[in-house]
Amino acid sequence: MLSTALDTSIINAVVGQYWRVSVVELTASTQSDLVAHVRRGIATAGDVIAAEYQSNGRGRLTRSFDAPARTALLFSFYIQPKRNRSEWGWIPLIAGVSVAQILSDFGAQVKWPNDILINEKKVSGLIAEATDDGVVVGIGINVGMRSDDLPVPTATSLLIEGARNITRNDLLGKFLNNFEKNFSAWDQGSDEIASMYVDLSATIGREIAVEYPDGRREIGSAAAISSEGELVLASGIHVNAGDIVHLR
Repeated sequence: MLSTALDTSIINAVVGQYWRVSVVELTASTQSDLVAHVRRGIATAGDVIAAEYQSNGRGRLTRSFDAPARTALLFSFYIQPKRNRSEWGWIPLIAGVSVAQILSDFGAQVKWPNDILINEKKVSGLIAEATDDGVVVGIGINVGMRSDDLPVPTATSLLIEGARNITRNDLLGKFLNNFEKNFSAWDQGSDEIASMYVDLSATIGREIAVEYPDGRREIGSAAAISSEGELVLASGIHVNAGDIVHLR
C-alpha cells in the first residue's frame, strides 16, 4: 500500500474546496514548478502539485532531496497569508506541526524549524519560499523507503517505523486538511499554533549546537520560539537560519 500510485480523484475527493491537487509522474522539482507558475501569474492559492518522482528535489539551505520513485510523498502548495509579512516565518513551522500531527501514531516530533523526527531520525523536511503575495511550501515525507534507499544514516521512513496499511493518497489528504485548519486559525489571528509547536518540539529544552550558514557554530540551550518563529536560546540570542544539532 505504501507505493500505491498517487490518484487525484482520491485526494481531491477527501480535501476541502480550498485545495486543487494535480499529480505529475516526473518533474525536476514540484517546488520549482509551482514557484514558476506563481511568477507567471497562472497559480492561485490552494494549488498543489505532487510528483511520483523528482529528479532535482530541493530542501532547506540549498540542499537536494532525492528518493526512488513512489517511495516518498513529494508535493508543493501555494497559499496567500493575510497576516503581516513579518509573521510569515511561522508558515514553515505551521507546516511542520501539521506533518507531525498526522504522524502522531509514530511519535513524530518537530526539530526546529521544521524537520520531522521519529525516534530522533528525520522522516520529513520542507522548504518555504515567499513570493510577492504568498508562500510556496514544498514537503517531502519518506514513506516506503528501505534502509538502503535512505540518503543518510540519520534518516528513517514510515516503512522502517512499522507503517503498512497507509497510502500516500491518505497522507496527502490528511495533511492538506490538517494544514488548512491550522493555517486558517493562525491567519485569522489565533496564536495557538505556538503552544502546539512547543508541545511537539524535539528541540525546546535541549542543549543544542547551532551551525550557521556562514560556518559559525554556537552552543546553547533552546528556550523558546519567538513571535516571528525564531528559535530563542537561553542566552537571549534569536536564531532565524541554521542547522540545529541536538547534543543531549
